[in-house]
Amino acid sequence: MSGYQGPMRVLSGIQPSGGMHLGNYLGAIRKFAELQHQYDCNFCVVDMHAITVWQDPEKLREQTFHIAASYIASGVDPEKATVFHQSGVRAHAELAWVFNCVARLGWLDRMTQFKDKAGKNSERASVGLYTYPVLQAADILVYKATHVPVGEDQKQHLELSRDIAGKFNHDYNAADFFPLPEPLIKGQFGDAGARIMSLRDGAAKMSKSDPSENACIFLADDADKIAKKIKKAKSDPEALPSEAAGLEGRPEAANLVGIYAALSGKSAAEVLSEFGGQGFGAFKPALAELVVEKIAPIGAELRRLEADPAFLQSVLEKGAERAAAIADPVVREVKEIVGFLV
Repeated sequence: MSGYQGPMRVLSGIQPSGGMHLGNYLGAIRKFAELQHQYDCNFCVVDMHAITVWQDPEKLREQTFHIAASYIASGVDPEKATVFHQSGVRAHAELAWVFNCVARLGWLDRMTQFKDKAGKNSERASVGLYTYPVLQAADILVYKATHVPVGEDQKQHLELSRDIAGKFNHDYNAADFFPLPEPLIKGQFGDAGARIMSLRDGAAKMSKSDPSENACIFLADDADKIAKKIKKAKSDPEALPSEAAGLEGRPEAANLVGIYAALSGKSAAEVLSEFGGQGFGAFKPALAELVVEKIAPIGAELRRLEADPAFLQSVLEKGAERAAAIADPVVREVKEIVGFLV
């Protein structure tokens, strides 16, 4: 954070582009519920990022409510943390333009996520997809957020946010105006299973877009669906080892053990000390029982919240007002610093 002396603040967001699943919960949303007791937290539904690729407008609105409901059902308290939709705070877009003029093409050319998402058709990708990381920097810095929960795939974007903040501070002789945000990464929470893989392929990340309906446990799944998906999860014929080293080369076994560890609050070593030597015929029922115990109540609350869109809209609108009260003065100061008339 360099010499920044402002308040400790967290910003994070999730795109409204599909159903929230177990990987999202363990890798992000569960952390949000923990962080709200430690920091001034702002949790965004990043609908502006979502339209960097085509979205059906009506579906986008539904998904925005779904993400907000997922936050709340997973333990985020909108009275304690600010829950809002990105497009509801215009300061994000205003600061993003200034940052487009601070960031350098060479920096964006190094962003691997654009290459992954655009693939061979990069010339047909939207400009928004290319400048996505600049808007992400604005999302963070418009609140002068000091900490950002990130996964491995977002570390590079956070580094870009730090570069943009540093260059702005330097170019405009505004020492420490923006903090250099720091990552809150796996390991700081003891979450052994933050990276959850597909139930059908232990080498692929769990994804809502997986063609197999049994590859992904969604937060909205009921107890029966969860149990059936665990039962059908790919495993191998060997018994579980008694030590974690024995999981090497066994991605499906490692994934199932990781899920159990993450949901039970135990380490992989502790899980194996309990189940080592047993086959999956014994382990899967225990895992299914645990996943149902932890996730099914979230699903029930999620479905209840989604049945009340008026409440969710109220949460998001109130959250946007609270967020704008922080962001608008920051943008006004930025305008003064760069020489705009205000």
